[in-house]
Amino acid sequence: MAAMTAVRIDIAEKVFPAVAGGPARGLYHDFRLEVADKSFVALLGPSGLGKTTLLNIVAGVDRDFKGRVTFESKAAPRIGYAFQSPRLLPWRTVLQNVTLPLEPGSASAERAKAVLAEMGLADAHDVYPERLSLGMQRRVALARAFALQPDLLLMDEPFVSLDEQTADRLRDLLANLVQRHPATILFVTHDSREAVRLADRVVVLGGPPVRIEHDVRIELSPEARRNAGEVERVRGSLTSAGPALAVARA
Repeated sequence: MAAMTAVRIDIAEKVFPAVAGGPARGLYHDFRLEVADKSFVALLGPSGLGKTTLLNIVAGVDRDFKGRVTFESKAAPRIGYAFQSPRLLPWRTVLQNVTLPLEPGSASAERAKAVLAEMGLADAHDVYPERLSLGMQRRVALARAFALQPDLLLMDEPFVSLDEQTADRLRDLLANLVQRHPATILFVTHDSREAVRLADRVVVLGGPPVRIEHDVRIELSPEARRNAGEVERVRGSLTSAGPALAVARA
């Protein structure tokens, strides 16, 4: 694995071309963001702003922009991506879906089984996705992302469309996984409570063009993050903070 996975994002310009006679849309202009190694950064902003586009640029999926993404590592980082939908192949079992991005072999299969056990899915190896609830499918998707042992994990609203109780259980699960398997994480959400619940830094985005409105450091203990009152207190700093850095302490 790469020694460091700090990320520097410089987007001079990102434009969506004109469609059906409409005008071109300038999405990013002179946008810069630095992400520290092993940090958990939540990108918070309304739907449709361009947060997913930012993840795609970092992942190298979208190369149609002016600028560059640089990684402070000697080797190219291993990048995992958890999408809004689980994106499980229906003709493959749970275990086959998790091992899909891994190198073939027994070591990869054992690693996949170990992560599935951490997700509470040890008895679901041979189950097909259609037999699983949406919450369980999202657990499989998380297992697939962590089984890759990513240096950088991109997460695009992975708990959207879930009821709050299920989503909160998965947030707990994600927090525990990150403690056991540290990675640099960019997490897209439009839910400020979720951002405070999980991240150690919340970057509030506005626009278009996309700009950083607030950059808030979240310093809460794991116990405080499970306290609704503490989360709500810190959540207020996301709107009251100045454009520089605000610090919310436990």
